[in-house]
Amino acid sequence: MPHAERYDLAVIGAGPGGYVAAIRAAQLGMRVACVDREAALGGTCLRIGCIPSKALLDSSELYWQARTRLATHGVAVGEVSLDLPTMLRRKEQVVHGLTTGVAALFKKLRITALQGSARLAGPDRVTIEGPQAGAVRASRILIATGSGPAPLPGFPLDRMRIVSSEEALSFDAPPARLLVIGAGAIGLELGSVWARLGSDVRVVEVMDRLVPGMDPELTRALQRALERQGLSFQLSASARKAVVTAASVDVTIEAEGAATTESFDRVLVAVGRRPFTDGLGLEALGVALDPKGHVRVDDRFQTSVPGVYAIGDVIGGPMLAHKAEDEGIACVEGIAGQAGHVNYAAIPNVVYTWPELAAVGKTEQECQAEGLNVATGTFPFAANGRARAMGERDGLVKFVADARSDRILGIHILGPRASELIAEATLAIEFGASAEDVARTSHAHPTLAEAVREAALAVAKRSIHS
Repeated sequence: MPHAERYDLAVIGAGPGGYVAAIRAAQLGMRVACVDREAALGGTCLRIGCIPSKALLDSSELYWQARTRLATHGVAVGEVSLDLPTMLRRKEQVVHGLTTGVAALFKKLRITALQGSARLAGPDRVTIEGPQAGAVRASRILIATGSGPAPLPGFPLDRMRIVSSEEALSFDAPPARLLVIGAGAIGLELGSVWARLGSDVRVVEVMDRLVPGMDPELTRALQRALERQGLSFQLSASARKAVVTAASVDVTIEAEGAATTESFDRVLVAVGRRPFTDGLGLEALGVALDPKGHVRVDDRFQTSVPGVYAIGDVIGGPMLAHKAEDEGIACVEGIAGQAGHVNYAAIPNVVYTWPELAAVGKTEQECQAEGLNVATGTFPFAANGRARAMGERDGLVKFVADARSDRILGIHILGPRASELIAEATLAIEFGASAEDVARTSHAHPTLAEAVREAALAVAKRSIHS
């Protein structure tokens, strides 16, 4: 039986961090086992997070474009109707194709996949409860269990009226009134999906702006764009409690010292995520946690117990799939004696609304708080030829550079396909580029990427088209 074998590495969690680490370890010649509670590989991101939400975002965007914008391009489509079952079925087909793809990679590389709940029984032993119960011995263990939705007091999830992002991916019909608590990426993306499909969407956020942590100039512009699409926002407001009735949810919202109660068909709680460590046996083994419940690791991702490592959401930092992937690769390369590393200054962050919001590096405000003297340059997509040809006028690109050296400290993009444009920005920061380096780099015309170059030119006050 596979359980009787001894492995070089046992990975707990088959999400982006875990399965990528397992694949890289196998490429490096290690014998690898990967344990996950679910039969389908891919973790939260692939099964019930990043991938299905993007599938719905793309489908709902096409529906919204057909209803509101195709006519301006001279495309007459007649009456447009929503076939939600087909849309949801397509989402599941996308997920299935990718999970089976990961399984095929595991098979190709002879990685042993085991289904069940894992628990550390020692620095070299993992016990498994569930469909493939047993125990696995490994020279090293990697914890990649990710995170789950953070709870909100007063809003117990019943999976019907009060839901997490998982249930919000599969509503059987667009809710007439949907309340989204939290104006981060998850709340705005899923709020956008259902607003496009016909829901009246209200977003409540305790902070005074959308996507706290992103550049305020761009988030204000994003709010205006989303309001034009029908979403409404109540900022600096707190959702205090919910009472579920037979037909609705009565929610008490407090703002400016006054409390009001309103009824909604469904409530999506999207106030963040917390590390998943329950039931892993970390405390008994002596694995140290920080005050927020994250696993403490050193610069090689090793925990306080030699031979036990951790990566991804469970160790804190940006809770992003690609950050977990990079950490997984760096961790196992370090185990193999190579020089894997993660440059945390070059981790992009994306909100997949329309327009998209993407950023890498520091904001202007973060630089000022650190006492850095910066120069900035901006360029609007309204002045970009390709964006105008697409009918996209919203958004801008913003560069933040060191005022003395011109080294790029941050790049922020709100606009069409910002999720793709941010790759150039990330590469520039990874290689320590200056704004001048980007400004002197030829960009094809007409492309959206020219807006990136123009913003780089604007740092030195010499943008051509603005």
